Amino acid sequence: MTTSNATAGIAATSSVLDTGALANLKRQAKSGDPAANKAVAKQFEALFLQMVLKSMREATPREGLLDSEAGRLYESLLDQQLSLNLGGGKRGLGLAEMIEAQMNRQNAPLPTASEGLPLQRPPRAFPLPEQKAMPLRIEAVIDPLSAAGIAVSPAPTSATEVTPVQRKFVDRLLPAALAAERSTGIPAHFMMAQAALETGWGRHEPVRPDGSSSFNIFGIKAGAGWSGPTVEASTTEVVAGLAQTRVERFRAYASYEQSFNDYARLLQDNPRYAAVLGVREPDRFARGLQAAGYATDPQYASKLERIIGGPALRQAMTG
Repeated sequence: MTTSNATAGIAATSSVLDTGALANLKRQAKSGDPAANKAVAKQFEALFLQMVLKSMREATPREGLLDSEAGRLYESLLDQQLSLNLGGGKRGLGLAEMIEAQMNRQNAPLPTASEGLPLQRPPRAFPLPEQKAMPLRIEAVIDPLSAAGIAVSPAPTSATEVTPVQRKFVDRLLPAALAAERSTGIPAHFMMAQAALETGWGRHEPVRPDGSSSFNIFGIKAGAGWSGPTVEASTTEVVAGLAQTRVERFRAYASYEQSFNDYARLLQDNPRYAAVLGVREPDRFARGLQAAGYATDPQYASKLERIIGGPALRQAMTG
């Protein structure tokens, strides 16, 4: 549709009685021509004005000669014509301009070509900071762990640094663990790892009524065959897949050396633990203990294996 035709359509709809021109304007608007959009926008503005005038009429009290069906009909036609004249003016209320702009944006053609944007920026190279090697400390005497064929890890980093609690725990128990290893053949770091698991690195040792330590670091309970001193402490057992907290009687010792010796004797004298004696692989040792029923925790073996192979225990034991 040309601009002259759209202008003609606007002029044709300047009369409220001309319904055919309005239908023609509707057909022209479908073409998306800017001139037709302008005419349609003015019609919308006129419709809005008509609704305003109608509301004003309804809110005005009616009386006198014009208060009849015929009078209301003529008033309606007058209001419609006024709305057409006001909305079809050069400026109107400004509503038509906003509607026209919206219609033109919707009918704007899509771009046929685009230069596009890069999916990602090319990477920029940044120099890595120089990594300074830390000297390996050589001990004056042969480390018992090195003599047993256990690899010593490099100096600890901030991510694997030994905590003061772990360091204190290892320093307190390592002499007794090494002595038990020499007499039983059970690797000291295996026993240290299990003691760490049972007591939370020494933070949850069973204590006597006076608050002193029972030196029981392996969680060995006082069964019918135990005639020595005992202590009571709460423990968590997994029964039928459910964790239950209960109070049990545990063995009490006079020293950590006695605790290590009793633990080693338990493994050596009980046929259930025959499969773990002489084992040097952490996974076989941990799984063997769980298979023999040492603990009810279904994750006991994996927890023990992680401590045995973890950096904290190795670093604490190697200084």
